[in-house]
Amino acid sequence: FAIMLFVNFIIHFAGMGKRLWGCGGIRGLLKTLFGPTSLLPRLKDVKDCLGMFRWFLIGGAKPKFDRWAYWEKFDYFAEVFGSVIIGSTGLLLWFPQFFAQYLPGWMFNVATLIHGYEALLAIVFIFTVHFFNANLRPGKFPVDDVIFTGQMPEEEFLDERGGEYEYLKAKGELDAYRVPPAHPWWRKVAVGVGTAAMSVGLSLAVLIILAALKVI
Repeated sequence: FAIMLFVNFIIHFAGMGKRLWGCGGIRGLLKTLFGPTSLLPRLKDVKDCLGMFRWFLIGGAKPKFDRWAYWEKFDYFAEVFGSVIIGSTGLLLWFPQFFAQYLPGWMFNVATLIHGYEALLAIVFIFTVHFFNANLRPGKFPVDDVIFTGQMPEEEFLDERGGEYEYLKAKGELDAYRVPPAHPWWRKVAVGVGTAAMSVGLSLAVLIILAALKVI
């Protein structure tokens, strides 16, 4: 699993570098980094977050999200920084003889603590907050099958990504994203896999809580 994590990191950042390299100059780079399709936090994300709380509590207009909603950006950076932390501490524990030539012994005790707590935090977050956002919230239950098909109904796209929908429509690119719907059996596969994953994940979250209570 450690090797899979590092391979995933290499593929991800290689793809990111390739995309940034092909932006077409400074203007294209700035648009990619700070435009409506960027994963970097923007002022609009703060406004969307406050608008979402307002929508939850008192109603009114729901914010129109761009390609990435504010909670998805939070998920992404939590994943990236968490992977860096768990990967770096994991290397120390994986190759202690090598790193002991350059680091004091107490660093390995710190790495053990951080590695374990970061793993615990990641599991609890993924199987609670992330699962709710991706699978359990209204309109998605029991699973968001876009991960299996790469598609979503246009009315759902308009409702969830109103900002991106209007952006693509204004540029005349919306038709390029219209594709024939996936076969209905994909939905059955998605529900089966998603339900199994949620069952395992929520069971782990419950066991973690019970273990913590037992220690206390």
